[in-house]
Amino acid sequence: MPPLNNFDDWLPVIFMAVMGLSILAYVVLDGYDLGVGILLHRATLEQKDVMIGSIGPFWDANETWLVLGIGILLVAFPLAHGVILGALYLPVTLMLIGLILRGVAFDFRAKAHDDHKAMWNRLFYGGSLLASLSQGYMLGAWIVGFDQSWLTVGFALLIAPCVAAAYTLMGATWLVMKTEAALQQRAIYWARRALWLTALGVALVSFVTPLVSQRIFDKWFSLPNLVLLAPIPIASLLLFVLTDRILRALPLADDKLSWVPFSACIGIFVLSFFGLAYSMFPFLVIEKMTIWQAASAPEPLKIILAGTLIVLPLIIAYTVFSYRVFRGKAQHLSYE
Repeated sequence: MPPLNNFDDWLPVIFMAVMGLSILAYVVLDGYDLGVGILLHRATLEQKDVMIGSIGPFWDANETWLVLGIGILLVAFPLAHGVILGALYLPVTLMLIGLILRGVAFDFRAKAHDDHKAMWNRLFYGGSLLASLSQGYMLGAWIVGFDQSWLTVGFALLIAPCVAAAYTLMGATWLVMKTEAALQQRAIYWARRALWLTALGVALVSFVTPLVSQRIFDKWFSLPNLVLLAPIPIASLLLFVLTDRILRALPLADDKLSWVPFSACIGIFVLSFFGLAYSMFPFLVIEKMTIWQAASAPEPLKIILAGTLIVLPLIIAYTVFSYRVFRGKAQHLSYE
């Protein structure tokens, strides 16, 4: 890592932080509505309408964070953008197909005749699952530096369903918080089933990442880092246990603690993201390209930063506002 002697040296770090915030916000916010989509095929027709209604005011805006993150990668780190998206051309294409299917199905299912509604429900489910699996494969491929050996490809293929399970867990705990009665009870059951496959995914990433690079291994297991960083895996394990215990106890009278599993899942995602970001920094392509090697020149970065300082607070403000306005239990989705 070069010395950070002036503002120009800090610019790539600033953009890396903004991009990281965007990706984390996307994974958490769009993660739960992808999870709701994956769970859609397990519900009754009436429950499907409530599930869609629970994400209706939010899901489209949630994807704004993905656009922001990819946009920053393109304009602030163009060399890395070419390498990363070039290596992930097929899964990125599949993800986009899945997201397009979701968008079309979401609108058409509410307006279609009854004999076509089931088809749009299946497409919304299929698009959600396809996008989730694609993102999981991309995560696994990025961790191993886009190596194409059978072992690394197998790892990426194994991470794909684990990420889909993590999104399913987020979606199920969202429904626990946002719904009532029979649907809430089914959501509790779905969350408990997805919980430990999510834990397997976190464990696999935590185990493999230090093996990919001696540098990463030393960052975690040399002293005093081993002691200083121990709270991250310990806190993650405690959150998994807390989520399991609360799910076993729900539902409670007056809907008490229904918000805890979703909040705990956010904590797991944040801790996992921080651990992965700490491991990879300062590389965008592991052991091949740092953020300084990939960054644009300081002059355009300063112009982009000025625009980011305007856009980012607006996105955050709109997100906070929408969640505040539509807080409370979900109702049937309606276009009337």
